Amino acid sequence: MKTKLVRYEIDLANPPPLTDRQKAELEALAAMPDETIDYSDIPPLTEAFWEKAVPNRFYRPTKTATTVRIDSDVLAWLRAQGRGYQTRINAILRREMLAALKER
Repeated sequence: MKTKLVRYEIDLANPPPLTDRQKAELEALAAMPDETIDYSDIPPLTEAFWEKAVPNRFYRPTKTATTVRIDSDVLAWLRAQGRGYQTRINAILRREMLAALKER
């Protein structure tokens, strides 16, 4: 059996306007007091949950081009390890950033 594939492209910077029904639903939700919201189907987020949490494997940070002045011997050492010296620089900086953030 053949199925039809339908593709939609949405410009997230310029989404389509909400319908009257969607607006009414959002207004009803906004008017609802927090005490009336049923959270029973959501498990609590305990410390054990966060210990087992892993970063999103699909997350890719954006890259920014910049100019950095590095000592010649440091750059020579990084390049001597083969291709990908810029990736290694980024990994070293990220490791230090995460260590500093953890200390806070």
